[in-house]
Amino acid sequence: MNKYSGQQHFLLAVDCIIFGFDGKDLKLLLIQRGFEPELNKWSLVGGFLQETETLDRAASRILQKLTGLGDIYLEQLYAFSGINRDPEERTVSVSYFALIDIQQYEKQISHDYHAEWFLVAERPKLIFDHDQMVGLAQRQLRYKAAIQPILFELLPETFTIAQLQNLYEGVYETMFDKRNFIRKLMSTGLLKKLEVKDKSGSRKGAFLFSMDKEKFNGKLDVFLNYIKDKSELYLKK
Repeated sequence: MNKYSGQQHFLLAVDCIIFGFDGKDLKLLLIQRGFEPELNKWSLVGGFLQETETLDRAASRILQKLTGLGDIYLEQLYAFSGINRDPEERTVSVSYFALIDIQQYEKQISHDYHAEWFLVAERPKLIFDHDQMVGLAQRQLRYKAAIQPILFELLPETFTIAQLQNLYEGVYETMFDKRNFIRKLMSTGLLKKLEVKDKSGSRKGAFLFSMDKEKFNGKLDVFLNYIKDKSELYLKK
C-alpha cells in the first residue's frame, strides 16, 4: 500500500545563477527559453530533478551540460515555492549560484541554448521569479565574499591588482579608492607578487599576483575590515 496515497505531486526544478568575471566586469550567464510558456524570453539555466539524482547532482549535471565543466564552484541558495511561480504547472525550484572565470571557460559554453553573458546590472527582464533569484544570489555572494575568499573562484590563478579591484567593485556595486585598496591589500601579506607582467593592456604592463588561500583564511579580517567599511550597506540590500 502506498503510504502517501492521496497526496498531490509537484515538479521539482533546479535553477542556476551563473556569475562570471572577464577581468573587467561581473556578468551573468543567461539563456533564451526554448519552449512555452515564455518562449524565447531570457531565463536562468535550469532543469528538472530526475528520479535517480540528488539536488546537488542535478545542479552539477545542468551546469556541465551548458559549460562542459564539472569542477565549478556551486552552492545551494534557496527554495522558491510560490504557488503560481510557473503558470504551466505547480513547480518548486531550488536555486544554486555558480562562479566562473569567463576568460578560462568561455569557449566551452554551449551555444545550443543561445547562451549569452550580460552585465549583471544591465541584464534583460527574466521569466517567472528569476530576477528575485538573481537578487538573492547577489546578496549571498556579497555576504560570503566578506567571510570567505570565494571571489577568487572568479579569477585565474594569476591576476593583476586592477582585476581584483574591478571584481570587488563589481560584486559590491561601489567604488574603492585605488591607493587605499592597494595599500590595504599589500599590507596583509596575503598576495604573492610574481616577476611576470600582464602586457595585454599596455606596453609597460602590470605585475601579476597570486593568492595564498591558507594565509587568507587565517588573516581574513585584516583585509575585510576595509571591504566591510565600504560595503556594509550593500550587504543589507
